[in-house]
Amino acid sequence: MPYRRLPNTDAARIRALKAALRKGEKLNDINTLAYSFPLKQKIDVFLTKFEIAITNSKAAREKQIENSQKFSELTKKARLYISHFIQVLNFTIARGELKPQARAFYDLDEEDSKVPSLLTEQELLTWGEKVINGEQERINNRGGNPIYSPAIALVRVNYENFKQGYEFQKRLQANSARFSAEVAQFRDEADALIVNIWNDVEKYFSGVKDEEEKRYMCEEYGLVYVFRRGEKERLKRKKDAEEITLKLPF
Repeated sequence: MPYRRLPNTDAARIRALKAALRKGEKLNDINTLAYSFPLKQKIDVFLTKFEIAITNSKAAREKQIENSQKFSELTKKARLYISHFIQVLNFTIARGELKPQARAFYDLDEEDSKVPSLLTEQELLTWGEKVINGEQERINNRGGNPIYSPAIALVRVNYENFKQGYEFQKRLQANSARFSAEVAQFRDEADALIVNIWNDVEKYFSGVKDEEEKRYMCEEYGLVYVFRRGEKERLKRKKDAEEITLKLPF
């Protein structure tokens, strides 16, 4: 016998619920409905909420993806300016224009000329702040002339753009996660409703002797049946054999 295949995607869940609802709306006599009327009322209310939640989740995810390209550009520019500023600082020290002790203003190792890791967003936030504050502190403490190319003003602008973009992207991610979690909660309710509907429908048509006719009646309510390998052909041969037997003259 074929087996029921419950929906495993949101689109399939919506199709199953709508199929059951449409069948209920087509019937003139509610007493002929293959599942309970209270269950139909639940579907009516739930389906709207479920579809709205899915729409909100999709919109939030699309907005996050759309903004990610812009945020990626802001991240690249901030990384470039912070990295270049530290490199120029090291060149200035190498030329003897500043002493190695100047690195301490930026929380850098005085004897290390390597640029710190700027791979992660958190590292960019940390070092961007250190570089901006460090340059101001160095100048205020008569540590020499400001560093140019890039000037700290350009570093600050690109760092602030990145920081704002980072905060905005985090808000978008939080919204996307919140709407996604809401849809996940609705899925459990949708699955429970579908199981109840399908159980009621199969029970209602349990008295129908012809298996093919019974499946057709159930499928009108949205039930999905899957045949195992070779099963459809075996059922066809069995039905053909029964028809031949009925036609025999004895």
